[in-house]
Amino acid sequence: MFTQTKFMMKKMFCFFVVQIFGLTLFGQEITYWQQRADYEMQIDVDDAKFQYDGKMKLAYTNNSPDTMDKVYFHVYYNAFQPGSAMDHRLSNVKDPDSRMMVKDENGIAKSRIALLGKEDIGYQKINSIKQNGKDLKHKIIGTILEVTLAEVLKPGQKANFDLEWKAQVPEIIRRGGKNTKEGVDFSMTQWYPKMAHYDEFGWHLDEYIGREFVAPFGNFDVKIKIQKDYVIGASGKLMNPDNVKGYSLKGTAKSSTLNAKEKIIWHFEAENIHDFAWAADKEFVVTQQKVSNGPDVYFVRMNDDTLAKTWQDSETPTVKFFEYMSKHFGKYPWSTYTVVQGGDGGMEYGTVTLITGKRNFESLVGVIYHEIAHSWFQHMFAINETVDEWMDEGFTSYAEHLAYLEIFNKPIEPNPNYSAYEGYFDLVKSGVEEPMSLLADYYDYNYSYGVQAYVKGQVYLIQLEYIIGKENLKRTFLRFYDEWKFKHPTPNDFRRTAEKVSGLNLKWYENLFVNTTRTVDYAVANVSSNSIELKNLSNFPMPIDLLVEYSDGSKELFYIPNLELRGEKLSEEFDLYKGAKRSVLEPWKWTNPDYSVKISKEVKKVIIDPTLRLADINYSNNSYTK
Repeated sequence: MFTQTKFMMKKMFCFFVVQIFGLTLFGQEITYWQQRADYEMQIDVDDAKFQYDGKMKLAYTNNSPDTMDKVYFHVYYNAFQPGSAMDHRLSNVKDPDSRMMVKDENGIAKSRIALLGKEDIGYQKINSIKQNGKDLKHKIIGTILEVTLAEVLKPGQKANFDLEWKAQVPEIIRRGGKNTKEGVDFSMTQWYPKMAHYDEFGWHLDEYIGREFVAPFGNFDVKIKIQKDYVIGASGKLMNPDNVKGYSLKGTAKSSTLNAKEKIIWHFEAENIHDFAWAADKEFVVTQQKVSNGPDVYFVRMNDDTLAKTWQDSETPTVKFFEYMSKHFGKYPWSTYTVVQGGDGGMEYGTVTLITGKRNFESLVGVIYHEIAHSWFQHMFAINETVDEWMDEGFTSYAEHLAYLEIFNKPIEPNPNYSAYEGYFDLVKSGVEEPMSLLADYYDYNYSYGVQAYVKGQVYLIQLEYIIGKENLKRTFLRFYDEWKFKHPTPNDFRRTAEKVSGLNLKWYENLFVNTTRTVDYAVANVSSNSIELKNLSNFPMPIDLLVEYSDGSKELFYIPNLELRGEKLSEEFDLYKGAKRSVLEPWKWTNPDYSVKISKEVKKVIIDPTLRLADINYSNNSYTK
């Protein structure tokens, strides 16, 4: 009896151990994880040849549940060589980026990459790479460096890599390079071997063909050795401002004792970013502003009298933009931000942007606002732009536009950016629309990519406000910030946040609007003495706000939730709804194209969604007037 009892107790103990262990494993499976890459780099620039030698110490932490026997890096400069994937893409896409093309003597457009000579191509050649002191086998195919590890990297382990490489800065064709049209010597973007991103979907090994990026978070400690009369604007905080040109608070930098051919070191540090960029020119001048309870903002531009006033006038609105974004989308978390003249348009990086500077005031402020807004949706949330480009660009454009309206005292209509809807409708009519869930690199038309990413991504949010309500969308952004900053959220994570805030089911909306090219089309089919007949002319169900004005002057707002919501939107405050009685009706089943609203008064006017936030492709049948 005693032996049997011991056996049973031992068996029960083992059972509980297995159960607890199983729960622990289950907990690990659903717990969020992300990799980390911390960089220390020393760069020695040969400004005469537009080349540099690089040394890197990279600490890579494997927080995944997977054991790794290989790691991968991006070597983006290799795209700027004749015969590269980017070169072929330009030659074969139906509407190539005009900045990357040139016309020959016969007026035929050709890829600028195809015409690059030996001194103007870009490359990153790996001299050596070691893991914990051991030489590693590696190979480069296109813009991807594949490295076979000497020791497998197990979950929770860290590997220390030492890289030495030689790079040549290409002629500027896309984002980074040498000698911009505005005279900037160095626009250093995608310039170092960057650790590829690894997450629950595996390695993201996208060949660089001109689209954007994703990478793990990390700290950067970067020292750039360059001829002493250069000025640099870069990511992060300058650690030795008194030793370099342009930033010294004491008026005269110590480097003035050096002769013009000597070099000095610029030392920058940045925490918790996932890309580092810089630009350098001998004619750069630097000004500084301070955001209240926010970052130091630096403006680095060419010493050109034709630029000075416009850039100076943009500084105060830029400070106001940081204040607006921190209030409505979450506090900016870094201590600095730098706006640098460079690049080929405007592009965001960790705590810095490179933009072309010869613009009028509105254009300059617009591009500054857009690129700074990326500090939230690209750099704070590290959205994967190769997969969910519409979430990054669309959300950024949405925030940028709202901020502009408020800062410059422009009227804010119920639909804050109807022009985005017009751009989306034009895409629908063009016949070349593809689903927003398509990988960014694979759009048949650059036009389609641009509208989907920048425009339809905005429509997604404005229409989401229509579905869940204005206040709920505001709360969604702030909760999303609290839950997902310094992580890598997906559209599903944003949608789940909106569901938690609103209490509504939104899976149908994300699926249809993101993964298909279905369109919304509702109509007022008939109005009689006792009913208003509505019709869904498409296969995209939506909730309906129906404003009715009766002949006696009274108004009624009928709210018709669609069945999939499993709930209802709370009332919203708009001037056009003032005085209207709000009536919540039974849900509209998506399987039935017809819906009848019972009335007891004579109708003067009927309109579906007078706020114009419903992305209905044919507004002409959305109203009735007696």
